[in-house]
Amino acid sequence: MRRPVGLVLIGLGAFFLSLAPLVRFYVADQVVQAPLNRYQFTRLEATNAAYFDTATLKLKTGVTLEANSTVRGDVRANEGNDKIAVWDSTINIFDKANPDKPIQIQGYRIAFDRRTGELVNCCGTNVDGDNTVRMSGYGLLFPLANVRKRDYPFFDMTTKQPAPMHFNGVEKVHGVTAYRFTQVIPLTKTAALDTKMPAKLLGLPEGTKDQKVDRYTEAYNTVWADPRTGIPVKHRENIRSTVQTPDGKGKMVVAQADLVTVDQDQKQLAGMADSTAFQIDAVRSYIPAAAVLLGLGMLVIGGFLAIARVAPPPPETPRRSDGKFGDVRPAGPGGPAGPAGPAGGPPPPPPPDRPADPRRPAPKQAQPAPRGPRPPGRRPAQLGRKQR
Repeated sequence: MRRPVGLVLIGLGAFFLSLAPLVRFYVADQVVQAPLNRYQFTRLEATNAAYFDTATLKLKTGVTLEANSTVRGDVRANEGNDKIAVWDSTINIFDKANPDKPIQIQGYRIAFDRRTGELVNCCGTNVDGDNTVRMSGYGLLFPLANVRKRDYPFFDMTTKQPAPMHFNGVEKVHGVTAYRFTQVIPLTKTAALDTKMPAKLLGLPEGTKDQKVDRYTEAYNTVWADPRTGIPVKHRENIRSTVQTPDGKGKMVVAQADLVTVDQDQKQLAGMADSTAFQIDAVRSYIPAAAVLLGLGMLVIGGFLAIARVAPPPPETPRRSDGKFGDVRPAGPGGPAGPAGPAGGPPPPPPPDRPADPRRPAPKQAQPAPRGPRPPGRRPAQLGRKQR
């Protein structure tokens, strides 16, 4: 049985050795990619913020703003191309003291390569319904499982143009060693408003007519990304939005906030990053290494069992016809087979009789036959010889 078992182990060892590169270079490429059906809800909060209340036409200061960011994956929007992921994002900014009245709502759709994370223009991508926007660089994710300490172009949805995301250092975020990146959005015109603003609100002299204004935005964004997965685990968006006249003489702040991901959601994002990193390490390192070690161990054990010699079993002692062990003389021309004696001599004498059993009666001795009467005138020959 040792040889068949050894051959089976050799076959299994060869299978596991061939499985290791298959998992590392094929299965890993299928697993290490962005999901199609991502759902993520993240909250950002800013204290001591300010915004212009259109209902009262006053600038409210010292308020707490909250931004709810929701990301949903649209599985069917990629038109059957599973290499492309399509995600819809909505950001709702409101005053926590009056959550039913949003200050700003922004929505956009992005499409990107599931393995590299780079944005592509297809599948109905848009920003606030404007599908003429051409996106480039990166969007919601950094390069998957390949974040380096360098700059990356990131597309800003407010200004609708990419801006560099500069590597700025390494920092711990709830146990995750994250790379910190910063992005500066210069003062940029983002919209031309159809309405006119009172000159008094714009800081213009009294008597000045209402002025037509444009919206301008500037921001300083910071992102902490997990280098193992490319998942951001923390955001900080320091934004400032103003309206001003075309000549730049009149202006007014309409929103100013320093939004930071709340601590609870930071922990959730860090846990998701750890879980994703374990899956990536499993298909890239753990499973291939275990397959190699297991395959080599099976080859060694199987080779030893298949090649090692096994001592032959001792010959079986033949039995005589009487059931006892001993040599048996083969049958010859002189008669049937029987116990062998000395070479060329008669067979060995039969074994001595067994001692008599005292419980059995002794066998009767044969009695001589009785003699009849002698005839008269005749004597025995012995007597006649004595007389002579």
